[in-house]
Amino acid sequence: MKRLRVLVSAYACNPVTTEAAFPGEALVGWNLTRQLGRFHDVCVLTRAYNRPALERALKQKDISGVRFVYVDLPYGCSVLLRNFFGFRVYYLFWQIKAYFVARALHRQFQFEVFHHITFNNDWMPSFIGAFLPVPFIWGPIGGGQKVPVALWGELARKDRITEYLRNTGQIFWRKSLFRRRCVRRASAILVCNRETEKGLALSKNKIHSFPVNGIAREEFLTTKTPRSSHGEFRILYAGRLDPIKGIHLGIQAFSSFYRAYPDSRMEIVGDGPCEAPLKALVERLSLTCGVRFVPWLSRESLLERMSDSDVLLFPSFRDGGGAVVVEAMACGLPVICLDTAGPAFHVQDAWGIKIRPDDPNIVVMKIVEALKRLYGNIDLRKGMGLNACRRAHEYYLWERRGEHLQEIYQTVIQAESPTGATSPQSSTGAARGILETGIRA
Repeated sequence: MKRLRVLVSAYACNPVTTEAAFPGEALVGWNLTRQLGRFHDVCVLTRAYNRPALERALKQKDISGVRFVYVDLPYGCSVLLRNFFGFRVYYLFWQIKAYFVARALHRQFQFEVFHHITFNNDWMPSFIGAFLPVPFIWGPIGGGQKVPVALWGELARKDRITEYLRNTGQIFWRKSLFRRRCVRRASAILVCNRETEKGLALSKNKIHSFPVNGIAREEFLTTKTPRSSHGEFRILYAGRLDPIKGIHLGIQAFSSFYRAYPDSRMEIVGDGPCEAPLKALVERLSLTCGVRFVPWLSRESLLERMSDSDVLLFPSFRDGGGAVVVEAMACGLPVICLDTAGPAFHVQDAWGIKIRPDDPNIVVMKIVEALKRLYGNIDLRKGMGLNACRRAHEYYLWERRGEHLQEIYQTVIQAESPTGATSPQSSTGAARGILETGIRA
């Protein structure tokens, strides 16, 4: 397959995992564009916020085939980034501006594929994908996941209102002309969980299962072995401290487990709006000696924490991806999660324990049972850890994700252009132009 001229939209695309850069999405944008550059000549539209980190990375690493074009809104619009709904408005207008930039670039370089990588979900349309007249690849996308009905009562009133508004907004956007045109025009849609795939209800020829997370080869910690049951049994949670993460159920489960196994410890890594209520819950349950809160960590430090833990507990209600689950697998950790959305996509019985998102009391009881099962059986922990690491290496390595993406591209191009015809401008000349022209919108 010849090198194609590919235009990518990756609003979040950053090699540095900071909260402001949307770490999960940013790493997906960064790693998938790098992988595309192995096979094609890629022009990436991204937010100007990412520029310093991207330019440092380009100087430090041997990266070819990728050029970044920085698109931003007027400075005054940044006030919209202060809250979730404001960000959605900002991103909507960013997409519109990016479309006009894309149209101008397309007139110059005649792209052969457009790929919308980040931000992505099944209800927010891609304006470039909807209107740029080239084959369109969309994803990986989530968005179909919702808080399970049985767990709605675990959310505070204001959080239930937020979820209601989110679900209502999704209904509106799914019926919009732009979104319907996106679905119709997409040559391939990459989905990251079963809920999203079910909601799209499209031909299997168009939909491809594709995780929204991956792992770098150098991040594998294959030498991890379980600690003896005579030492501390260490349970790790890592992620934003949000209401939908279900951390309070994890703490309640740990309270019961801790009474039976006082040599256990729970570490909660992250920041967020639920930090104060969660700390209050720990004090109320007299767990201050057993639970430790750790502020946001760099990716490297978090992986070190994982290497010193025994199990990842991630009871999130509706994570579309759940990058921390893949990271834990790569570090040889068994995972306990709810059987829903992204974590359920990642975890199988051979390397984790999935719990049905049922009545909260039942969920807490099942978490306790899972912890006891792993605590009492070092061989089981070791076997699950090895299986998790093997799965991460075979499926989630970014190089393997890139090869899978190349297969999808080949399928799309063959379907769109069975005769193998190329555009009037030579591929080599246009590609050179993409990689040599610097543009800032």
